[in-house]
Amino acid sequence: MNERKPIRCLVVDDEPPARELLARYIETVPMLELQGTCGNALEALDRLQTGGTDLLFLDIHLPQLKGTDLLRVLRNPPPVILTTAYPEYALEGYDLNVLDYLLKPIQLDRFLKAVGKLTESASPITEMQPVRESADPFIYLRVDRKMVKVPLTDILFVESMKDYVKVCTRAAVLVTKQSITAMEAMLPEAEFLRTHRSFIVAKAHVRAYTHELIEIDKAEVPIGKLFRQQVLRALGG
Repeated sequence: MNERKPIRCLVVDDEPPARELLARYIETVPMLELQGTCGNALEALDRLQTGGTDLLFLDIHLPQLKGTDLLRVLRNPPPVILTTAYPEYALEGYDLNVLDYLLKPIQLDRFLKAVGKLTESASPITEMQPVRESADPFIYLRVDRKMVKVPLTDILFVESMKDYVKVCTRAAVLVTKQSITAMEAMLPEAEFLRTHRSFIVAKAHVRAYTHELIEIDKAEVPIGKLFRQQVLRALGG
């Protein structure tokens, strides 16, 4: 990027897992820099008035003031990517001339495509790819105040522990503070499978399964009733 300054990003969302997911995505892209996060529109308004924001990730459903209403009161808003779980708001967002519209749960490839729209006229899209030291994809997890690099091929399964998740890999067990829904959004759907409201498994590591259980390494992971049909279909059963 020839000494190009990083794109400073502000994330506005009232749900901590959603803020953390976007922050992690931003940290994986070399040309992006996390300026900060806000839990409501009024806090974001105060932050935006100080300037310095190059890209705004804005949730629509916010307490006190909706994200779209915030955009209407801003005189010179930065480029905006709207985020929401409700697809029916897409038309309203585009009427406000937003850069893109991301539907939750947000997948990394879709995030990269949206951010790429900001720089596609000046930079090749390859600059938007996550940092990689090898051809193997990976994610970063915050563990004990450190960002730990975890190759996707090492992950066996993920287990929810209320406000935390336990990520079991071939080498270690990592505990990080986030919801299992946020973790599911970080993992590629083609390689990982939600089997229970508290479990996600790596398809490649499934050793055996029944209608109730999946065997991975030395562990047994339950299959929830609500997930059984899609699990058996995905595993070919």
